[in-house]
Amino acid sequence: MIEKVVIGNATLYCGDCLEILPTLPKVDAVVTDPPYGININKSNRLSISRGHVGEKWDEIPADIDWILDMNCPAIIWGGNYFKLPPTRCFLIWDKNNPERDFADCEMAWTNLDGVARRIIQRPMNMDGGKVHPTQKPVRVIDWCLSFLRESKLILDSYMGSGTTGVSCANLGKSFIGIERERRYFDIACERIAAAQSQGRLFE
Repeated sequence: MIEKVVIGNATLYCGDCLEILPTLPKVDAVVTDPPYGININKSNRLSISRGHVGEKWDEIPADIDWILDMNCPAIIWGGNYFKLPPTRCFLIWDKNNPERDFADCEMAWTNLDGVARRIIQRPMNMDGGKVHPTQKPVRVIDWCLSFLRESKLILDSYMGSGTTGVSCANLGKSFIGIERERRYFDIACERIAAAQSQGRLFE
């Protein structure tokens, strides 16, 4: 059963994105971090230690073919795990944590007309605490949205704990988020409501 929650200029759906997408209005851009299908909750030490064992949402890669059919700017984290067209504008998150037992960086595929760019941001002490195994810092998503200045309505079809929605609230952009897992949907609602209540922080 699909649930819809409206918080300010954010519209959030709890349900399967492939069922919800046909009902949505046209969006200006997609910024999302879909499941890669790498079983992170079985393979990642931090994910295991934080109690995510048993969560099955990352057992198979998400179906993201529909994003290419939307004819709008798109930023897809973990794009290196999917069959996507060549791009010269990868966005690189350098975690500034060399020689640790998890990745030094993560890559986002884009269809933007530009060259590859990098942001350096440690993943520790994320905004509001890290509550999702693949959660990105708000600063990293703010940086992504800086490439989409003309885009007013942003879609995140795999919303997780709602970081893209928090960033949209901070930057005064409208947001549509979809998340299938109830636990993370509820967290996203709380985080986005808190960000909305703080008012807009325009660039």
